[in-house]
Amino acid sequence: MTGGTICMKRSEDGFIPARGFLEAGMFPRPSFNDGSRLDPLDVVIDDAGTIKKLKSLRTPLSSYERQIRYSVLEFKELLDSSSIDARGWAQIATTIFHNYQLFDAFVILHGTDSLAYTCSALSFMLQNLGKPVILTGSQSPMFELQNDATDNLLGSLVIAGHFMIPEVCLFFNYKLFRGNRATKTSSTDFAAFSSPNHPPLATITSVGTDVSWPFIYRPTHINPFTIQTNLDTAHVACLRIFPGIKPEMVDGVLRVKGLRGLVLETFGAGNAPGGSDGAMTKVIQDAVRRGIVVVNVTQCMVGSVSPRYAPATALGRAGVVFGHDMTSEAALTKLSYLLALPDLSYEDVTRRMTVSLRGELTETSQILFTHPNGQLTPKLASLAALGYAIAKGDLEGVREVMRGEREWLLNEADYSGNTPLHLAATGPNIEILREFLLQGASVHLRNRDARTPLFLAAKAGNIENVLLLRKSGAHLHTIELRVAGVLRRREEEETGQISEVWELTGAPVVESNGHTPSVQSDVELASKHEEEGNGHISKAWELNGTPVLDSGQHSPMVHSDVEQVS
Repeated sequence: MTGGTICMKRSEDGFIPARGFLEAGMFPRPSFNDGSRLDPLDVVIDDAGTIKKLKSLRTPLSSYERQIRYSVLEFKELLDSSSIDARGWAQIATTIFHNYQLFDAFVILHGTDSLAYTCSALSFMLQNLGKPVILTGSQSPMFELQNDATDNLLGSLVIAGHFMIPEVCLFFNYKLFRGNRATKTSSTDFAAFSSPNHPPLATITSVGTDVSWPFIYRPTHINPFTIQTNLDTAHVACLRIFPGIKPEMVDGVLRVKGLRGLVLETFGAGNAPGGSDGAMTKVIQDAVRRGIVVVNVTQCMVGSVSPRYAPATALGRAGVVFGHDMTSEAALTKLSYLLALPDLSYEDVTRRMTVSLRGELTETSQILFTHPNGQLTPKLASLAALGYAIAKGDLEGVREVMRGEREWLLNEADYSGNTPLHLAATGPNIEILREFLLQGASVHLRNRDARTPLFLAAKAGNIENVLLLRKSGAHLHTIELRVAGVLRRREEEETGQISEVWELTGAPVVESNGHTPSVQSDVELASKHEEEGNGHISKAWELNGTPVLDSGQHSPMVHSDVEQVS
């Protein structure tokens, strides 16, 4: 929690951020608390890896028959969002990075004034993101009788805890937007945000959550999750063109000491006054020659800049970069991000500003065709065909099945909860595994046995697949660690050698009694979670010899004791 209206209380000086949000704002409300007595969750709070145990709550059963376990970490300094800067964004990104393997999703409470800027900044700072990060806030505090805070926070938790949407998103007024596409459009309405040039990623209605899976952005590089924290916001600026603006005004901004980039908000499709002698264009062209990156975005809420009209063409010839349909918030933070990356030349920055890095702009307009009756190939038939192709190692067969159905089929699960990536993790052709990863398949989804693709690959002894999955950011889930440790010990006892495949997964070394202090309760936790959810003794875990716990235990996220669906 960073602050903002959502956690504010009345004071003599007006609304101010208040602490103890979980206890005062969420604990008393049945929608956020099913009354279970749960143990605290471990949260990393600093760069030194200091662990703090935080009280946790759990929601009642959702319409998907699942519950969401969560805790709230309050930053040391709670801000009005108008005061946030690049250091605040770095603090959020670093906190997510330190806790990335402990939680399955992250919900960030934030003020609305700069919320769109923070969403855009984080979308670039969180590189190769494989888990949901949802930012939300409210127009009225949670502690007011009439407020939008309850629905915004609950909606964020429900989506984060149920759906694998690996993006930085903004949730407000029952709609989930891509964070770098959103902008604040009202200072008073509960529908305070919109996404003018991109449809919502999900919408919550009275009958459930409708996710637009074809629009979900997924990482398509085989790299682990990393962060870039030093955004160069101190050396970029944003200037809005207006009728009658003088070239010397623009020149004054472009000659600010240390300026490296400028977002120019122009008329219509990218037009700016050139003047009879072209003085304005010359000022901008001179700045470009000095190495300043100038990005052209439209002042219009809807639409894109283009060289359709002569003034925009003149700017393009002067070296101005067309920002397509990016919001000003996205353009400014993207420019700050690129300028902070090491070893990027001026040409590299200008080129990357014109292409989509995180779904922040539309590179080209495409006509989408659908079947006349609106129906796709039946899911079960597609999944079965895909499963056979994976088992045979038939890469071309996999591509044929996936063609036209990639968006929903990638993270779809069969009767055992296995996604295509689970099947490929133990399959005979590593190129099929690579294909799924490059198309954006999630390495973090778990099957009905709570197993990740990484665990299955290791159990099958497939070192090459383990290496590829690790390179893509895969890690063992908390409840897999103890089992993995036991399997590692058994293999090492049988062979008398270190188990390379389990060592690569990060499986712990356990003692001969099967215990390791850091993870020994995780499998017991899984049993406890299942029994709390079902209301009866878990036969599977009882047969496994797992002891019964007295209370809830660590759950690695806003939602870890349940299976995610997509």
